[in-house]
Amino acid sequence: MERLKLDVTIDDRSGFCFGVVYAIEIAERYLQDHPYLYCLGDIVHNDMEVERLREKGLRIINHEEFARLRDETVLIRAHGEPPSTYRTALANNITLLDASCPVVLKLQNRVRKSYDRKSADEAVLVYGKRQHAEVKGILGQIGEDATVVEDIAAIDEMALPERVILFSQTTKSTDNYYALRERLAAKGVEVTFHDTICRQVSNRHVHLEDFARRFDRVIFVAGRKSSNGKVLFNVARQANPNTYFISHPEELRREWFSAGDRVGICGATSTPQWLMEAVKERLEAW
Repeated sequence: MERLKLDVTIDDRSGFCFGVVYAIEIAERYLQDHPYLYCLGDIVHNDMEVERLREKGLRIINHEEFARLRDETVLIRAHGEPPSTYRTALANNITLLDASCPVVLKLQNRVRKSYDRKSADEAVLVYGKRQHAEVKGILGQIGEDATVVEDIAAIDEMALPERVILFSQTTKSTDNYYALRERLAAKGVEVTFHDTICRQVSNRHVHLEDFARRFDRVIFVAGRKSSNGKVLFNVARQANPNTYFISHPEELRREWFSAGDRVGICGATSTPQWLMEAVKERLEAW
């Protein structure tokens, strides 16, 4: 079979954000001296990275399993946790290695303070994915007394209060979040707006658009469960329609490419560098 001789480049600004890097560093340091470490939820939304760490002794558990533990050590991942998790740890003599992202902790604090100061006719709205760990952590700060908005169109079906305090999950699209504010205002809602988008994430959008336009084909690498991956993939695909989403090098298809194509590889804030390198190696072997 004739070689394709693809010209392959990895985006040097793709890959783990600092919060994920910090959580993984904590886990790996601990596992150097201990046979295992519990982690409450996937340490990162990338199955291949989770499996790599499982082989080192990381044990992923859910909240029900966490509640049954006694006298153990548990890692809190970058997404953060609600106060109930810390109360359980205290009651069960669980040592927490807290890798909550500082950006997430700042958001939790702002939500809690705003809620404590809000008037009786104000409601808290959170723009985000209802089942996302970060959103659950946010809601836990205020006793679940908030409405989660998963997409802009959803507010057309809602009975909206006259006044809202608006927050966002840190990894959502900045453009969509600002559009949500404008839609609420257009409906006559008085909005107290908090810009809680992580700029390390949002600043990748413009760069990723520029990166994607430079290539004949773009391979976007991310876990299927990554919210940030879905957002950034759409950014890349809008900039370059010849963009393909994969989670594993085995998902690559030779028929996507022509001989001599310039191929860009990029990924989410939850995509490990070693995985993008593996994709590059496979492409260059063709």
